[in-house]
Amino acid sequence: MDSLQYWIFILVGMVITIFGLILVAGYTVLFERRCLALLQDRYGPNRAGPLGLFQALCDAAKLLTKEYFMPGFVDKKLYALAPILVVVSILVSFALLPIGKNISWAADLNIGLLFLMGLSSIHAYGVFLGGWASSSKYTMLGAIRTIAQLISYELAMGMAVLGVVMLAGSFSLTQIVDAQTTPYILLQPVGFLVFLIAGIAETHRLPFDMPEAENELNAGFNTEYGGMPFAMFFLGEYLGVILVGALATTLYLGGWHGPWAEAYPLVGVLWFVLKTFLLVFFFVWMRASLPRTRYDQLMAFGWKFLLPIGIVNIIVTALVGTFWM
Repeated sequence: MDSLQYWIFILVGMVITIFGLILVAGYTVLFERRCLALLQDRYGPNRAGPLGLFQALCDAAKLLTKEYFMPGFVDKKLYALAPILVVVSILVSFALLPIGKNISWAADLNIGLLFLMGLSSIHAYGVFLGGWASSSKYTMLGAIRTIAQLISYELAMGMAVLGVVMLAGSFSLTQIVDAQTTPYILLQPVGFLVFLIAGIAETHRLPFDMPEAENELNAGFNTEYGGMPFAMFFLGEYLGVILVGALATTLYLGGWHGPWAEAYPLVGVLWFVLKTFLLVFFFVWMRASLPRTRYDQLMAFGWKFLLPIGIVNIIVTALVGTFWM
């Protein structure tokens, strides 16, 4: 294969992957709505197509055909940039995940985990800029809450993943998966819980959806957005949920490892997808079961409870690794 064919192959693969992820995110919305209906004894979307399967396409068509309106009082450049930052940072993050044996969307980086954590910070900038640029008191409060919440829970998430790095001896996601002859959820159960809770907070999901908090902030940081810019924020949220599930699978659940995965790489991909969507279902279950917390409770939980537990987990992991392994 010459260089031109190689780059054409890469570009076609990128386009297919991007549209595939967007389609998966759209149907994750439908999956969530049907699961919430089941958990709350309702029907959910069931009119558009068999079993409501066309509902996601109808929602996409509705958002695509809405008029793009930019309020006159916003900072136009930052207002337009914010939703793009959110979606692009998350889509690039997926490129680093090993989804099967010798299968990933991009080359394996020896600092893959660090790079992915950095991309999550860019996502935070996108959400913050959306609220800041909208020049509204509701969006401003949502932006301030976003930054405070993400800083608090990113620290706890960083403490959790350090335990995994200490066990695997690498920041490479591929090497972390390969090192899990025993899934790290059995060796790092506390780290897994800290990571999962921090992941819920990072994606603004109930009970940590304070940046949006409809009954307090109208719709929070994205109040002044409509049409496709709003759809990009919405898409970013659900892609973020899938990303956190996929990253938890990679770090704690053995990634693509499972029966017959070594012999048949596509079976490994199926195991990866199954584990990821079990965690996505857990996110939906949390939304159906828990009320929104108060903002002071949310911040206190992150700083006074979750972060100290993450630090203790690192210390215990280091001691066990030094004296017993």
